[in-house]
Amino acid sequence: MRHWLTAIRPKTLWAAVAPVLVGTAFAVRDGLADAMWAVAALAAAILLQVATNLHNDWADARHGADSGDRRGPERVTQAGLLSPTRVLFAALCAFFLAALVGVAGTVRAGWPIAAVAAASVVAGLSYTGGSRPLGYRGLGDVLVLLFFGPVAVAGTYYVQALQLTTATVLAGLGPGLLATAVLVLNNIRDRTQDLAAGKQTLAVRLGPRFGRWEYVGCVVFGSLAPTVVLASAGLRPWHLLPLVALAPALALIKVVAQGADGGELNPLLARTAQLLLLSALATAAAAIVTA
Repeated sequence: MRHWLTAIRPKTLWAAVAPVLVGTAFAVRDGLADAMWAVAALAAAILLQVATNLHNDWADARHGADSGDRRGPERVTQAGLLSPTRVLFAALCAFFLAALVGVAGTVRAGWPIAAVAAASVVAGLSYTGGSRPLGYRGLGDVLVLLFFGPVAVAGTYYVQALQLTTATVLAGLGPGLLATAVLVLNNIRDRTQDLAAGKQTLAVRLGPRFGRWEYVGCVVFGSLAPTVVLASAGLRPWHLLPLVALAPALALIKVVAQGADGGELNPLLARTAQLLLLSALATAAAAIVTA
């Protein structure tokens, strides 16, 4: 069980929870929330994240991206703690369960949910899978921004409200950018091993300095975006609530800008994930108060 928990990477699951919180809060604000479908959206998001984590563990070991001198948390396939076949089978089972939730959502809300579910599964499989993985071509940042941001928030809202607003889609930029910041730190830390394995992340292609500036941009704009979206129809005092994320965000930026590298980035990854959750909770609270 301990090895499976390691493979699932529980600390990363906040990236799946955050956009569902935001999308549901906007549905509450608009008087269109549905508790059952909010839970379904949460289940689908977590299953997709678990499936992608497991598939990533299997695929990176297969491509040689996880090596014995890895600076990050242990990967169970590479370390031989679980067999590749079992990890891949578990990943495919999780994708299948997520797809079943997507089918139920399609019955509820039609083709838009089918499109979101299908695209999410394909993105999860192609991130590190196949002969030309998207994550190995510098596209991982875009995938995370989209699918942990606007796509997840909009899908959560739509399956409850059966309609969509521009503000809801834009609200996804907050969690999407902060989830991307987590990936950026991961890529800066692993760039030496990734280069050796042919994994061309942006940190490999453009160097760690670019990665640090990318992190700064993601954290700053991800922390500011919710307030900008909430205040777009008129600023109210509670719209400033998401700005509570700025204080820890600036502390993280300072450490990263000073050149933290390698294993020093591991605690910053956890703190950035916590920042993501804090921002999502504050955004949800501000949206619900608006209701």
